[in-house]
Amino acid sequence: MSVAAPPARAASAADVERASRALLAGNFAIGCGVMVTAGALNDLSHSLQVTPAVGGQLITAAAVAMGVGAPLLAAAMGQWDRRRLLALALLWYAVGHALSALMPSFAALLPARVLTMLAAAVFTPQAAAAISVLAPPEQRGRAITYIFLGWSLASVLGMPAHSYVAETLGWRWAFALVALLSLAAAASVWRALPGGVRPAPMSLRHWGSTLTNPLFMAMVAVTALSGAGQFTLFSYFAPYYRQELGAGAGGVSFLFLWFGAFGLLGNLLLSRSIDRWGAARCVNFTLGLMALSLAAWPLAGSVTAMAVVLVPWALGCFASNSAQQARLSGSTGTFAPALLALNTSAIYLGQAVGAGNGGVLLAAGGFAALPWAALGWMVLAIAVSVGVGRRMRTAPA
Repeated sequence: MSVAAPPARAASAADVERASRALLAGNFAIGCGVMVTAGALNDLSHSLQVTPAVGGQLITAAAVAMGVGAPLLAAAMGQWDRRRLLALALLWYAVGHALSALMPSFAALLPARVLTMLAAAVFTPQAAAAISVLAPPEQRGRAITYIFLGWSLASVLGMPAHSYVAETLGWRWAFALVALLSLAAAASVWRALPGGVRPAPMSLRHWGSTLTNPLFMAMVAVTALSGAGQFTLFSYFAPYYRQELGAGAGGVSFLFLWFGAFGLLGNLLLSRSIDRWGAARCVNFTLGLMALSLAAWPLAGSVTAMAVVLVPWALGCFASNSAQQARLSGSTGTFAPALLALNTSAIYLGQAVGAGNGGVLLAAGGFAALPWAALGWMVLAIAVSVGVGRRMRTAPA
């Protein structure tokens, strides 16, 4: 059965290439916006006179909004032309970050952040759905992993840039930088995407069947559990590096850059091997890499040692999500659009749970418990993912 309706006219190879580059740029802007709070947390907390644990709740609140918004907005906007929808989402993102940079207090910033991040709830899954319509079936998995390189690039370029800008000029300039990137990405998407791209809408019956399918929900749960594991610690990287390792602005930015560089490498390696290894095997392998870093975390007592410990996590971080997207898109037939939206919810639900969990542990006893709690979440994600793979292999054709 077809996963999606074709565009108004058949997309040429040049159309697909242009659209892929534009959607990669859009994911770059979205990724920068999602991660800017973590990178700017030191200055943001100081400037707004809140603790890092309280400041981290910006991540939690935004993640909840994105997690709830992704399936609801996907259902409400299922008939929209994706060119218009994706460009408007990025424009909303740009305006929201610009306004957030002007907020005078934490109480004012929190609702502005939540409303801004609804655009991310729209863009990420709908970009994947749009490229699934445009790309030929035999290239669909690679096309999806390609546009998700934008998230890796956000980590390797955006995250250290935001961290350095926030540490030197202030968090408001870091948010303003995201606004400019989003505005440029909106223009790129509007120019590059052909009109008439509309994935097949999901009926209420399809949504009900998706939500009540144990195997589908287990697949999505892998994303939520791994996200909770990562963001229990990732949300507090900046204060951890400064307070526990004694890193200055340059050291903090270097570690973010290092993490992002290996994150990009991991996604590039994945895009070249996923068709050969299979998406499910890639998911399990990348989750294992992240668990390895968390288990080795106590060995990271300096910036140099931390750089070594971060490598497996970085290699698996963005590659894991790309592999999950490919597994959902390639193995769930007509349910793929709904599952891609739900997977986006799971990404942000995991972020919310992880940031909240980490904030509670940080407030109660400092940083020591964070890597062990994160490892617990990650081990659970691996167990569920392995179980999903076994069920899929034994399921009737």
